[in-house]
Amino acid sequence: MLIVMKPDATPTDIERVLETIEKLGYKPHTLPGANRTAIGITGNDGSVDPAHFENMPGVADAIRVTKPYKLISKDLRPEKSVVKVGTATIGGDELAIIAGPCAIESFDQVFSVAEAVAESGAKFFRGGAFKPRTSPYAFQGKGEEGLRILAQVRDQFGLNIVTEAMDERGVDLVEKYGDCIQIGARNMQNFSLLKYVGKTRKPVLLKRGLSATLDELLLAAEYIMAEGNYDVILCERGIRSFGTHARNTLDLSIVPAIHNVSHLPVIVDPSHGTGRNYMVKPMARAGVAVGADGLIIEVHSNPDQALCDGAQALTPRQYLELFKEVQAIHQALLPIAV
Repeated sequence: MLIVMKPDATPTDIERVLETIEKLGYKPHTLPGANRTAIGITGNDGSVDPAHFENMPGVADAIRVTKPYKLISKDLRPEKSVVKVGTATIGGDELAIIAGPCAIESFDQVFSVAEAVAESGAKFFRGGAFKPRTSPYAFQGKGEEGLRILAQVRDQFGLNIVTEAMDERGVDLVEKYGDCIQIGARNMQNFSLLKYVGKTRKPVLLKRGLSATLDELLLAAEYIMAEGNYDVILCERGIRSFGTHARNTLDLSIVPAIHNVSHLPVIVDPSHGTGRNYMVKPMARAGVAVGADGLIIEVHSNPDQALCDGAQALTPRQYLELFKEVQAIHQALLPIAV
């Protein structure tokens, strides 16, 4: 159920509704909006009688929600969510660029890339300290040492750190060193991990699973939000298909599809989405053109020597060119002030 408060509802009115929900044995989720406050209800096995709320002071409406998801829906929050990540935001008027190497390999490697990312004007830096690899013999990341290097990047360049956690211990470490916890494609339906990260208070970047549908992605986000963490960013990173011309099929149609039903911001990963260096720039441009709130781009000073995913990494020079191109497209798409 969704409780919609009146625009002039007082804090006392809202608190009474929250107390009523808790007395019924359910969990309230308050999402203030620009013009109203909406309160979602979870934890109910069946339908909730709207009569409990309809005559309470400050309540405008009590709406039954028939969709499988509640908290990610525009029914709860008609206006778009803007997620604060460190000192910057994702989901507002500014295009968010999250750039950096696939994996943290060394101090010198990371800092050479971070210098280019900071020079471009981007506010976010990515890099994997924990790497889920198909082969158990492939490079698995530098762990906490890698996270310490990322923390130094933030201190030196003022970039906000986005990095992946693969398990509960990893979540605790990323929460300590980073600014945004990434849940990778392979863990999108690791429901115990989603619940755990939902109890943190760091923003979560949730990547679409290898073959996940729109509803499966949205319900994965719902798992996180149901635990009380409402700062979720969705990411399209390509799905498996019959094509062999690219590593994955980058499904850009999901960007407007998400915006049609959800208030959550969505970014596009053309690096993993294609796996091919020459495809990254055109697909990044296309991602911005269809309305993505940001991009996550892999950058490496020496892609041929990269320990992970070198074939899809851009050089710093290529990245700087891409940054200018996608910013121009984003600016052209901004609404014209009347």
